[in-house]
Amino acid sequence: MPDTMVDSNVLLDVFNQDPQWSAWSSTAIMEAAEKGMLVINAIIYAELSLNFDRIEELDAALPPEQIERRAIPWDAAFLAGRCFLDYRRRGGAKTSPLPDFFIGAHAAVEGLPLLTRDATRYRTYFPRLKIICPP
Repeated sequence: MPDTMVDSNVLLDVFNQDPQWSAWSSTAIMEAAEKGMLVINAIIYAELSLNFDRIEELDAALPPEQIERRAIPWDAAFLAGRCFLDYRRRGGAKTSPLPDFFIGAHAAVEGLPLLTRDATRYRTYFPRLKIICPP
């Protein structure tokens, strides 16, 4: 069964009960969980931490039997840097969220679909990455 990388924005929709996105995100998470493990990395974990006061609260929201934490492979880090360089050469802002490139590269290197609401940058720089996003 295929595992799925889950972007922080989708998890935050559920944690924060976002009025616009929580229903879509909850459904998408449940559908992905039926097919395999949900996966996050340290970048996603760090982004999520901004919404929690204590590490124990965040860890409780990410039960290991439902959400697997994976290290970012070195080749994904290299790919993230190369894609970010391409982004900068195309005129991208210096303040661009480099973390998105790590997330996209990690999913691409491991062959994981990416569940996200921010598909545009991922589609541009990781064109073979399978993206699960709102229509």
